[in-house]
Order: sequence, then structure tokens, then C-alpha cells
Amino acid sequence: MDKVQVDILGLSENPKSKGAYALVLRELEGPRRLPIVIGQTEAMAIVTELEGNRPPRPMTHDLLKNVIEGLGATLRDVCITTLTEGTFYAVLNFEYSGLEIDARPSDAIALAVRFSVPIFVNEDVLSTAGFSTEEQQEGESFSEADDVDDEEEDTEGEVFKLPQQQPDEEVDRHLSYRQRLERDLEHAIRIEDYETAARIRDELSRIDKF
Repeated sequence: MDKVQVDILGLSENPKSKGAYALVLRELEGPRRLPIVIGQTEAMAIVTELEGNRPPRPMTHDLLKNVIEGLGATLRDVCITTLTEGTFYAVLNFEYSGLEIDARPSDAIALAVRFSVPIFVNEDVLSTAGFSTEEQQEGESFSEADDVDDEEEDTEGEVFKLPQQQPDEEVDRHLSYRQRLERDLEHAIRIEDYETAARIRDELSRIDKF
């Protein structure tokens, strides 16, 4: 199973997304980016550690780190292993054993930054769900006046709503639903709106099953 090492490029918040954040992971030796939509609590757990803002009492991920260390275990790395029906899955890998603990990616990454261990993504996941910055450069032909007004729902599993742009109405009328999704995906990547891009990608995966 091929794994690709990544690091955290950043976290972005969309004020219309009801507290959801896009956690963007960056391929260390390549142009690909992997956005993962996470909740506000999980985002804060990652940000507080990255910024060195330690609370006076241990929060959940700090407590879990203390428990792991107290039991004499050593976290080796974390890995995002699969993407199933729009949901990412991750594992915690420990030194000196073949033990793998199932975890949400946000929790795995919150622990990775606390232990200062590498973050990996399986190649299959990155090739399926990642976006290349080279693709973003190819999308520069879009007008700077294009705008995204994403009205997507925050609840997982609900129907995705297309972000509204301002295309030529005559051209847009002749585009299929897939073609409009692909156009909006390219636009979202170009303006680095990774949260919207991730949701469009999930919708493309959903309609491919039919």
C-alpha cells in the first residue's frame, strides 16, 4: 500500500457553511492538495496546538496524548487510509507493534501535531480526492469576475446544492449537470475554495455510481 507524506497547508472557514472548516493537506513532494471538511471543534483542536495555545487543563486530545504516553506507547505516524461514500477514514500507527487504531482524520491529525509525527495519505485516496495545483494553473482562463455563492448544506448525506456563478446563460443552458459540476470544480480550485471543491468532488463521485 503506497503512502504519500503530507503536511498541513492551512484551515479555511466559509462563513456560510455553519461552522464547517476545510482542512487542506499538502503533498510534501508534489503539487497535490487534499481538502477535508471538518467541524469547528476539531478545527480548533488542531489550530490551538499549531499556534502553541495550551489550555490550563488538558482538553480531549491533550488527555489522549497523556494517556498514550502514560501507558508507555509511542505514536509512529497517522494515515488517512480510505475514502468511502464521501467519508475519510484514518488510523493511528504505533511503534514496536502492528497495532492500528481507527480514527477520524481530524482526530488523527490533532494527535499527529501534538506528537510531532508524520501524516500520510494512501496514494489511492490522494489520487481520487486530491487536487493538483497544476490543474489550478490550467484554470486561469476563467474570468476574475466569476463568483461562488455556495449554498451547500452542512449536514453530511444531504443533497448538494451547486455554487452559483455568473456564466453566460446561453452556454450554461446547454451544459449537462456533470459539465456544470466540473466547471464549478475547476473554478473552486482556481480561487482556492477547497471546501466547495471537496463538496463538488463528493457530488461527482455520487453521480458516477448511477
